[in-house]
Amino acid sequence: MSATSRTFTDAITLTPTDAELFDLAFTATTQPCPWPKAYGGDLVAPALVAAVRSVEDGKAVHSMHSYFMRPADIGAEVRYEVELLRDGRGYSTRQVRAFQNGKAVYTCLVNFAAGEPGTDFRASAPTGIPAPESLPSSADYLRDRAGGTMTEESKAYWSFGRSFDMRHVPGPVYLEIEGERAPRQAVWVRPFDALREVAGLTPAQRDVAALAYVCDYTILEPALRALDAPWAAPGLVTASLDHAMWFHRPVPMDGWLLYAQEAVSVADGRGLATGRFFTEDGVLVASVAQEGMIREGAKR
Repeated sequence: MSATSRTFTDAITLTPTDAELFDLAFTATTQPCPWPKAYGGDLVAPALVAAVRSVEDGKAVHSMHSYFMRPADIGAEVRYEVELLRDGRGYSTRQVRAFQNGKAVYTCLVNFAAGEPGTDFRASAPTGIPAPESLPSSADYLRDRAGGTMTEESKAYWSFGRSFDMRHVPGPVYLEIEGERAPRQAVWVRPFDALREVAGLTPAQRDVAALAYVCDYTILEPALRALDAPWAAPGLVTASLDHAMWFHRPVPMDGWLLYAQEAVSVADGRGLATGRFFTEDGVLVASVAQEGMIREGAKR
């Protein structure tokens, strides 16, 4: 099976349509995955793109805050309605609501900034992280392994179906917890191939959407490490609840990015984790926080 980034670029390919509730509207189709409902990033990234396509004065997105309200069906159309809340000289704000089958499934606020000169400070990247080329890809790791509830369909998806090569430090959490059971990890991330052009977006806007898309795949994994609960654990159920991103600097998606993550809390069936994206030379480009539902099999 060949690995390409087409799943991501298909997910953010929007079709303009008549607005019913708010100012602008687009539709997109959710992408295939081996679990019952659509992947969370498959709602976040198209919503971000819908907001981006409503801003015409050159401002760039700097933050996004999301809530997931209902699961979305796979391979089905989602309608994204955009409300223009404010356009100022320095900042603009949009609200996006996603609907499927007549019901709201997702909503977010997206803020845009014109940018201005000032002091530049950034947190430092973690040290001592092995180079991505020295680590196994998901396909390499899963090729001859089996365990838990991991089907061949799931293995193929984790290996080739997510548009991005992801390499874990200290090790993957697909079938068992590889490495330390500490509530932190790092993941090297890179598109499988060069991202194709997407209608209505500049390359820089497409690359920001790529981060919004890929960040949801692994952000709860530090909490799973703390619980010693790999993805293939029988009865494990997870779902994104709410999500926030801040985009600090231009996002280069033509090479590896280091996604450093840490769990903050696990309680009452919810886990909260934070993450930071760094370039290979240590420049912080984006930050993430997400809370998700985590139901362990023994507690169902």
